[in-house]
Amino acid sequence: MEYETKHPGPWLDIDSDSRLVVRVCEWRYQKPIVKTSKCCHCGTCYLFCPTGCIASHGTGFVADLEYCKGCGICARVCPVNAVRMVFEESE
Repeated sequence: MEYETKHPGPWLDIDSDSRLVVRVCEWRYQKPIVKTSKCCHCGTCYLFCPTGCIASHGTGFVADLEYCKGCGICARVCPVNAVRMVFEESE
């Protein structure tokens, strides 16, 4: 099967700086919500995130939902249960 782009796969895109961008948020059905008051700033979610979309925002770690694939690893590895997964429809 061939694609019209030089990069195979319908999920790939090139940004303005000619970098390869993979956006997986379109097929995600759940997303992580971080309760910042419970976050102990250990960075475990950051270390285990397979897409590397989690970053520290001073009060806690937050996933960039543009790149989060909703795997739930961050919620499973959080030692204080500060991360929970919710369905996309509910907020």
